[in-house]
Amino acid sequence: MTNRHFIAVDLGAESGRTMVARFDGQTIGLSETHRFPNGYVRILGTMYWDTLRLWGEIKTGIGKSIREAGQARSVGVDTWGVDYGLVAGDGSLVGNPVHYRDRRTEGILEYAFSIVPQEEIYRQTGLQFLPFNTLFQLLAEKRQRGSAAFVGADKMLLVPDLLNSFLTGQKVAEYTIASTTQMLDAHRQIWDTNLLERFGIPTHLLPELVATGTKLGPVLPDVAREVGGSVDVVATAGHDTGSAVAAVPAIGGDDWCYISSGTWSLMGAELPSPVISPQTLANNFTNEGGVGGTIRFLKNIMGLWLVQECRRSLDRAGQSVSYADLTAQAASAPAFVAILNPDDARFMNPADMPTAVRDFCRQTGQNPPDEIGSLVRTCLEGLAFRYRWVKEQLEAHRGKPIRRIHIVGGGSQNRLLNQLAADACHCEIVAGPVEATALGNVVVQAMASGDIASLAEGRQVIMQSFPTEIFTPTPSSSRAWDDHYPTFLKLIGR
Repeated sequence: MTNRHFIAVDLGAESGRTMVARFDGQTIGLSETHRFPNGYVRILGTMYWDTLRLWGEIKTGIGKSIREAGQARSVGVDTWGVDYGLVAGDGSLVGNPVHYRDRRTEGILEYAFSIVPQEEIYRQTGLQFLPFNTLFQLLAEKRQRGSAAFVGADKMLLVPDLLNSFLTGQKVAEYTIASTTQMLDAHRQIWDTNLLERFGIPTHLLPELVATGTKLGPVLPDVAREVGGSVDVVATAGHDTGSAVAAVPAIGGDDWCYISSGTWSLMGAELPSPVISPQTLANNFTNEGGVGGTIRFLKNIMGLWLVQECRRSLDRAGQSVSYADLTAQAASAPAFVAILNPDDARFMNPADMPTAVRDFCRQTGQNPPDEIGSLVRTCLEGLAFRYRWVKEQLEAHRGKPIRRIHIVGGGSQNRLLNQLAADACHCEIVAGPVEATALGNVVVQAMASGDIASLAEGRQVIMQSFPTEIFTPTPSSSRAWDDHYPTFLKLIGR
């Protein structure tokens, strides 16, 4: 088999990149062709994504990728979930994507539940309640702007779908990204138009749903001229977590779960159908779409955002410290100085993360960590405690033990967090691949082209292509985690 080349466009909350994948029939090789920063811009008090700059960077990256690959089978785009842009009938942008951390959704859940009961929304959508879910962003926009909210808008396109529309002119919604909106019927996997009508949100905004792996056609002629050649576009798993989970190197059995580790930690299990019950509602678990029509039954955990914001605070103070240095300082710091609930609402978008962490400790009767290494360790230990609690809930909901946790994505490089997770959860951690999101993106493209026959085969290829690292529990440390776990449970109200 001659080498097949695929282009992955992968956008995260901190940065974006394009990568070329070379598939020889047995293994995949990846090379990064373009990397660029991402972040928000604030205009008149609102946080927006800098969509047009990102679009320019993506075209630059695709052009570089085409030149490196010579000829590519296809390109696929994945991004974070929930955020959207509004487009007119001709595809032009009339409403720039607002950042999910913008404050416009503060208090929106209570307002939404006064219109449609929480239990009813969950029963239909099976999605965890986060104030920035697309449904609530649309409701906040309508509440804020009234009848002017959607004037001139033909369709609402989630970020990867919006970028696909810029590439091809096709205004459609790919299944995995659509499943993050809280507007999809989890049972029938179609838009819940009745729910939108009850909130007064116009249903004409909903684009046609397409299956993961749908071929959208070639890039538009003007795009082809800019990037230096024509290439087909595939609606890959547009949700970055959907792509990352597709790349989990697990073959056979169901005694494992995953953590897609980055700015967020998305921890869950791959299931054939949704799990929706009063207990999953009480624990705020979500049922999102996966590759091959599977369900990603998972829980959002705040993730390495805590550490990223600590580092950003140091940068503002004129102290430039790498993530590696922060982790090394955390590894040398004493254990369990304080116990943190990483999902406390005050950590969502604080003015200063170290201050927010120390305030949390004081307000919960604990001595706050002083040194930055101790503070970062407290954050990482809080994540590991949360992983343990989510693992226990997954086991209870599935009625089966979990013996192995696969940690994939950029956060899998944090060896300290991996070991803390092994000790806290009393199970084996398999770390890697780091480039899970791009790999899952590519596997779906290769499935669409017929170069890979199934998701199982794609995972086998990934196992053959990229090494993983195993972390096992340390018995003495695990006992210490057991001693402090009751304190964590009190902090989360359990």
